[in-house]
Amino acid sequence: MGPGSVALAHVVTESCIRCKYTDCVATCPVDCFREGENMLVIDPGECIDCQACVPACPAQAIYADGDVPADQAAFIDINARLAKQWPSIRAQKPPPPDADAWKNTPGKRKFLS
Repeated sequence: MGPGSVALAHVVTESCIRCKYTDCVATCPVDCFREGENMLVIDPGECIDCQACVPACPAQAIYADGDVPADQAAFIDINARLAKQWPSIRAQKPPPPDADAWKNTPGKRKFLS
């Protein structure tokens, strides 16, 4: 983690963008997920490090903060920042119709909205 980074128990990374599967939301006991237009993030003040969301994510987008790949480290701060702006999501929803097509697509950060 670099200077100015915020420690999170878990982090949603780029793989979630344009997939936005909400299987993770259904497993979360504390409602720590926040919903953007095409991605979810984890609120660092709510996550209790239960790890239930990690295996639930079909896109394999969630990591413990110490396990975030180096090329995804910016998502530590992105989660913390966007969790303050985006509303809470407390129930599983259907994924976007094209989620499966985007699931294994690299380089999706430019699509974050």
